[in-house]
Amino acid sequence: MNIQDFQVKLFKDAASTGFTDVEVYYERKEVFGCQIFKGEIDQYEIAEDGGVSFRGIIDGKMGYAYTEKLDDASIPFLLKNAKENAEFMNDEDVEEIFAGSSFYENRNFYSTALNEVTIPEKIQFIKDVERELLAMDPRIVATDYCLIRTTSVTKSLSNNKGLSLSDQVNYLYAMVEAIVKDGEETKTSFEFKVTKDFQSLDAKEIATRAAEEALSQLGSRNITSKDYPVLLRNDAAASLLATFAENFSAENTQAGLSSLKDKLGKQIASSMVTIVDDPFLEDGLGSRNFDSEGVATEKLTLVESGVLHSFLHNLKTAKKDQTVTTGHAQKDSYKGAVKVGPSNLYIVPSASSLEELVSTMGEGVLITGLSGLHSGANQISGDFSVAANGFYVKDGKIQFPVNLMTIAGNFYQLLTDVEKVGSDLTFPLSPVGSPSLLIKSLSVTVE
Repeated sequence: MNIQDFQVKLFKDAASTGFTDVEVYYERKEVFGCQIFKGEIDQYEIAEDGGVSFRGIIDGKMGYAYTEKLDDASIPFLLKNAKENAEFMNDEDVEEIFAGSSFYENRNFYSTALNEVTIPEKIQFIKDVERELLAMDPRIVATDYCLIRTTSVTKSLSNNKGLSLSDQVNYLYAMVEAIVKDGEETKTSFEFKVTKDFQSLDAKEIATRAAEEALSQLGSRNITSKDYPVLLRNDAAASLLATFAENFSAENTQAGLSSLKDKLGKQIASSMVTIVDDPFLEDGLGSRNFDSEGVATEKLTLVESGVLHSFLHNLKTAKKDQTVTTGHAQKDSYKGAVKVGPSNLYIVPSASSLEELVSTMGEGVLITGLSGLHSGANQISGDFSVAANGFYVKDGKIQFPVNLMTIAGNFYQLLTDVEKVGSDLTFPLSPVGSPSLLIKSLSVTVE
């Protein structure tokens, strides 16, 4: 049964069962992935996943249910489970089915050309990346992984208030982690590329960046453990922002899980920091024309010149805060409940390159990678203490790589201590991005 016929029958049977407002959310995801090791296919994946979620109000409460099957038998299954689910809902803030926005953008986030790239072409490309990488230097001994992946997602949302929407997005990413060895010293580096334009990919360029990054870490030394000015390179800064991004969600502020509660209209960051959420980025992993409740999306400024202007809201959180939704309802999949989540959230870049930021430093540390963020960060307090890779900087020049460090600080204080923002905005396989950030001071410990 196709989704349109399924929806008509489901809505009809829902009405006769006692449901008033009802909604159907349909999602289909197609994935191809291939990992290469020493010129051979190491892992291979072709998968398709999809299904339907049903939301409906019965006896004043919202019920949820989902199924992978679009057939007659699934309809009573959905209605029965949604009704039972509603009976256990104790939430005083009743969710609602949205009638629709007055205007929707019609941006295209789907590349037909990418969809037409053949599997052999993708496999050959990632083999070329590995081959180019291993040929660059005898100290490059292997890859921890070398893979390519394409994802295509189709979504539609319809309800009995006349709303009918659909969206489609696809993207490709290639990534490689190089392993280099010189004597007893071993280092690794991670390189990635996200795009919708397969023809723009250059295997040698990706391999070169991975090789140079890994080789540059050889010969690492210790430095004195103390507070240093720290330059967080774009990917490290983005990883840190992603760890604390949920604190901009009204769900977290209302639950007392974010220190940003009661900070609207107040200075929470340096005047250099502006944070936006833009659902219309051409290559954004979170790009969309509408959110998971059917609300039209639009670009939102969360923080402007350091002042907090807005949280991310869905209909439920907006009603609770007596404001309007920002179009940030989100479902992790058709199986999930409606939550709050960003589209493409990032710190707005400036005009300064990474090299220019380095040149402004006296003595400091350039951080190029962070690890252990989820275990080493307290999302409520903002405190973090995480492992880091990077370089010692003196008199505006990178001097040498540093042995594994631990950097520690507080995310909210870090936002206040941003002195300069770079031009090099990146999204490291995430819908949360950042350019490089020069921070006044962080604790750096080298063991």
